[in-house]
Amino acid sequence: MLAALLVTGCGSGIGAASSAPSPRASAPVSVVPSSSLPSSPPPPSSSADQPSGSRAERTLAEMSLRDKVAQLFTVVVWGQKAGAASKENQARYGVATPAQVVEKFRPGGVILFDWAGNVSGASQVAALTTGLREAAARSGEAPLMIGVDQENGLVSRLKSIVTTFPGASEIGKTGRTANARDVARATGEELLDLGISLDFAPVADVNINPRNPVIGPRAYGSDPGKVAAMVGAAVDGFHAAGVAAVAKHFPGHGDTSVDSHTGLPVITHSKTQWRKLDAPPFREAITHGVDAIMSAHVVMPKLDPSGDPSTLSHRILTGLLREELGFDGVISTDALDMAGVRKKYGDAEVAVRAVLAGADILLMPPNLPKAYDAVLDAVKSGRISERRIDESVLRILRLKEKRGVFGPIRTDPGALKSAAHRKVADRVFAAVR
Repeated sequence: MLAALLVTGCGSGIGAASSAPSPRASAPVSVVPSSSLPSSPPPPSSSADQPSGSRAERTLAEMSLRDKVAQLFTVVVWGQKAGAASKENQARYGVATPAQVVEKFRPGGVILFDWAGNVSGASQVAALTTGLREAAARSGEAPLMIGVDQENGLVSRLKSIVTTFPGASEIGKTGRTANARDVARATGEELLDLGISLDFAPVADVNINPRNPVIGPRAYGSDPGKVAAMVGAAVDGFHAAGVAAVAKHFPGHGDTSVDSHTGLPVITHSKTQWRKLDAPPFREAITHGVDAIMSAHVVMPKLDPSGDPSTLSHRILTGLLREELGFDGVISTDALDMAGVRKKYGDAEVAVRAVLAGADILLMPPNLPKAYDAVLDAVKSGRISERRIDESVLRILRLKEKRGVFGPIRTDPGALKSAAHRKVADRVFAAVR
């Protein structure tokens, strides 16, 4: 996700009852204190009585087409409490509370934002994430994954309630990859204590252009090799905490002078230049087993001459990321409400084209019912095969299984800003040169 993100979706047609998957019953979710659980989520238990296949595979087999399409979407909800009404939710989704949004549409994920009123205190965030996941358990087979943009530094959505850690550029200046790992681990531990299982971090862009208006200090630096080492270490840190990491923004947003929130950047790197300048941090993230990679709303005409942003480019998401770099994890779009991706095709078609390009998660569509209906209709018409949807949903479910999202909800908001985490922050801040 890029900095200073604003949701700009239109309100017409939002909340149409026909757009939501049909409700289902499910077992309630219990809340377990962190002291009773290991530091990393355990693997799912096995039993001779269980059906064959992984939990993810069994869940996929039980899902309807409508539920599978819904699983692709990660959305914003407004408000501090799962059961508290918001005019914004009503206008956009046709229901008032965050829990009702989850129950009605059964999205695969929710992303939290301070500007959406989701963050006022540690206990409040923990209660919100618990309530949202309980709502998902009541309404469908697949659990809800909660994510956030907590890069630290410039982009810190939870800044008011978590330990203040240095941002990527400051960590890069220390020259020590152990600092990137330790900050990511401490950050991940605090996210997990809040019930958040996925961080849209680290930034894997190489900040080549000093005029870059949107990356800048969010990157570890301007040297591809050094940035790659930091990114790999950060991925390790998040994983040590048991949190999913998302490297962004593929194929690279570091050499732009246009903000993709308001326009469509064009990067003229040749494929040789891309492999040398932009690709190394993503290669390193993949080597370290990064859970997901986020696309960039940038045009790279020498990688794909179509003029489409990378988010909608099959040549880039499938050809380069899947086939050349060998990434088999989850591909997430950057926010679909950003101007860099919306202008050419419109909010319905963009969702369809992102799936055709190779994306698995459709992040923050400005009009969820419109985007959902467009993807569902594309499957029913044969434009997108159901097998293609199954591939994406299985990747998402496997990620949830790997990061313990199928398990009991764990929150421990009192553990935030611990002495150990403050010590990490102080050490790294002191090392900045």
